Amino acid sequence: MIRLHNICWHAGAFRLQDVSFSVPVGAYGVLMGRTGCGKTTLLEILCGLRRPSAGRIWIGQREVTAAAPGQRGIGYVPQDGALFPTLTVREQIAFAPRRQKLPASARNELVRALAAATGVIHLLDRLPANLSGGERQRVALARALAARPAVLLLDEPLAALDEAMHAEMMALLRSTQQQYGLTVLHVTHHRQEAAALADCLLRLEHGTVTASAL
Repeated sequence: MIRLHNICWHAGAFRLQDVSFSVPVGAYGVLMGRTGCGKTTLLEILCGLRRPSAGRIWIGQREVTAAAPGQRGIGYVPQDGALFPTLTVREQIAFAPRRQKLPASARNELVRALAAATGVIHLLDRLPANLSGGERQRVALARALAARPAVLLLDEPLAALDEAMHAEMMALLRSTQQQYGLTVLHVTHHRQEAAALADCLLRLEHGTVTASAL
C-alpha cells in the first residue's frame, strides 16, 4: 500500500498542497497531470529524495515520512532510467543486492532471474552507451526490482519508446507487477497507457490529487 496524508511542499511559487491519496496493496496506480504540475516531485517525496514541509507517508503499515530513501522498501525508475554510465548491465542489476550484502551466489542468481524476466539476459556485459532506449528502460526496471521492493514507482517509463516497443513494455510492466505482487505508482501523460494498466487512476491538478474514472 501507498498512502499519503496532507503532504505539502513548495519551491518559489510552485506548491503541492494537502495531497492525500492511497494505492491499495497489489494495485497498479497511474498518476496523470499536465507537464510541470508536480508529478515527478511527488514521486521524489515518496522516495525520500525531497522532504515535505508537512504531511505523512506510509508504505504498507509503516510510516516512512522521516525514513532514509534506502529504508523505504521502494524501487524507483526515473524518467531517463538514470543508469550508472560506467557499470555493465550485470553490475547495474547487482547494485542494490550488493549494498544489501546479499551473498554472491544468491546475488548472481537474482541478477540472472531478473535479467531473464525483463529480457536483457543477452545484454549483461554491455555498458549503457551500447543499449537502445527500450533496453535501458528494461535494465532500469530490473535494477529497481533487484532491491526487492514492496512498492515500485515509475516516472514516465515508456515516454521515449516507439509504438511497437511501447506495447511490449506495457505488457512487461503489467506482468512484472503481477509476478512480484508489487504495488505500483506509474506517472504518464498517455491516456491509452493509463487505460491499459491502471487499477486506480489519479489526477494531479492545481497542487492536489483526486481520483479519476478509468
